[in-house]
Amino acid sequence: MSKARLIVLAVTQRQQTQAEVARRYRVSWRWVHELIRRYEQGGWDAIEPRSRRPRSNSAATAEPVRARILALRRVLTDSGLDAGPVTIAWHLEHEHPRAPSTSTIRRILHKADLITPEPKKRPKSSIHRFEADQPNETWQSDFPPQAGGAPTTGRWPTAATSRSSTGSTTTPGYCSPPPPTAASPPHLSWTASPRTSPPTGHQPPP
Repeated sequence: MSKARLIVLAVTQRQQTQAEVARRYRVSWRWVHELIRRYEQGGWDAIEPRSRRPRSNSAATAEPVRARILALRRVLTDSGLDAGPVTIAWHLEHEHPRAPSTSTIRRILHKADLITPEPKKRPKSSIHRFEADQPNETWQSDFPPQAGGAPTTGRWPTAATSRSSTGSTTTPGYCSPPPPTAASPPHLSWTASPRTSPPTGHQPPP
């Protein structure tokens, strides 16, 4: 038995005062008085908890407006014109004083399976940046290609750029030449560059 029924029975059958019942069940006197009033007007059903759901949804789009949105979608599509929410909203603004927003039109079209919702953007948490928690914990080197094709010297100069969590440094280096190809001139020989000397322990190929 609900608490509301016990309060009404205590007043109507046990002849207790409303103030006594309010103190016993730890409710306000006004609430006891309201329950008795409802019981006298509508019986036991009137004192049951009422639904808090609104009787009408003020945010719901009226059925005539919804039907007009779907009709405009079909007419514009059959005519080969743009039939998106923005275009439909433009037509509705000339027909209704309070036309729905483009988001409402998009939702109505989506429920009618007339459009496909846009994919969600990639979350920022999925992006892994090149960074380290401590200094010198992560390093990266870039070897940019040399312009102008194969060099005529015995070494391929490189500019190795090393990046760390503390900064960037550029260090010149050398790498071995590629094997000769059929397109290479027969008289071409690999010789050391006259401007630079190879690092210690590295000799140009014969």
